[in-house]
Amino acid sequence: METFGKRLRALRVEQDMTGQELGKVFNVTKTAISNWENGNRFPDETILRKISDYFDVSIDYLLGKTDIKNPYKEEQEEIQTIAAHHDGDEWTEEELEELEMFKDLVRQRRKKKKK
Repeated sequence: METFGKRLRALRVEQDMTGQELGKVFNVTKTAISNWENGNRFPDETILRKISDYFDVSIDYLLGKTDIKNPYKEEQEEIQTIAAHHDGDEWTEEELEELEMFKDLVRQRRKKKKK
């Protein structure tokens, strides 16, 4: 499981940023960024939330509790994608939930077939 520091470094590198550039975003020194990335220190809650917002990832992702960067965003995108594939019909939230349940059922069947 990845640590906060590894996740932060990976996100910074993905954005092609230096530690100094990221430090400016959060008004901290490049040494602070380095200490976070190397696991020597940990940011306070306020900064952790700012990091989450800045990189558009969940705090759970930053802490290594999940590999999904932003489950809420992905869930919302999936619902919109399903709705877009129904010839412009307008769907209620309840109907979209039923479609999600059906998708889960199909996935379960697929997994059973692979066994």
